[in-house]
Amino acid sequence: MKNSWKKVRHGATLLAVGALGLFLSGCSARGIYLMHPEGAISKTSFHYFLLDVGIMLLIIVPTTLLAIWATMRYRKGGHGAYQPQWSHSTAIEIVVWGIPLITVGVLSYLSVKAIYAVNPYNPEVIAKAEKKAGSTPLEVDVIATDWRWLFVYPQQHIATTNQLVVPRGIPVRFRLTSTSVVNDFIIPQLVGMIDVMPGMRTKQALIADHRGNYLGFSADYSGAGLSWMHFNTHVVGKRKFQAWVSSIQKTPQSLSYKGFNRFARPYIPVGQKTQPIFGHVKPGLFDFVVREVMRGKTWNTPMNMTENMVAYLKKQSKLQKEGYY
Repeated sequence: MKNSWKKVRHGATLLAVGALGLFLSGCSARGIYLMHPEGAISKTSFHYFLLDVGIMLLIIVPTTLLAIWATMRYRKGGHGAYQPQWSHSTAIEIVVWGIPLITVGVLSYLSVKAIYAVNPYNPEVIAKAEKKAGSTPLEVDVIATDWRWLFVYPQQHIATTNQLVVPRGIPVRFRLTSTSVVNDFIIPQLVGMIDVMPGMRTKQALIADHRGNYLGFSADYSGAGLSWMHFNTHVVGKRKFQAWVSSIQKTPQSLSYKGFNRFARPYIPVGQKTQPIFGHVKPGLFDFVVREVMRGKTWNTPMNMTENMVAYLKKQSKLQKEGYY
């Protein structure tokens, strides 16, 4: 009997190790963006995430070990004493009720601290960074269309498509809205996810600690072009950022209210390496978009765009050359 039990345990151990190896074989540290935070918001979120996981492991690991111990001790043929009249233990009651209550209290405290620290509308970590830096934060208006991201820099009067450039160490504050359906704005290594809703304004903020390129995307299904609704976030030095702004401001293409109505037509951003940039943007474009959507303005998706995407992409390419987009 004992030999059979040993064989079962040995086989279960080998199976568990094999399954763990199989699961981990598909993991790549390069693609786990959440594990490599590069900004104040993302680092704070990751810090509290590790605390939560650590506290839960303090519960899960001992409980699992005790369950295994009890199973081994009180199984048939084990060494546990048979006590059919046993009904109560004050020590056990204190453990099984006291530890969960303390855990919930600690987790609640940490949750409240985390909420205030990374609250999108007024994150404490960003407020502290602004006070420390002693500089005016960079403002960026984000407008999600079907299916592109437009980044408007109202202080610099410029705009870019699917490309966000921010200076290192400078707080960035976003206003976000959508022209059509709900999208989710997220840059995993810099800032967490927030809804971008039509006819409404949400807020977000970040501060990047290191230069580099980071992937941002929409994390909410919004139709045929969602798979390509990505944007690149470039974190550069302050001087390089100023040089970049100057170069964009020299671009002759401008974006008026009428021009935005053209830009906001459904567009699948695939097969085009360069996206429009605008050297001058009509002041108040963000508020104009919010008002238009609230009044019922829509940019309808052509039926043949979703019925035959390949054929429509050819048509879209032709329309683009004719200046339709």
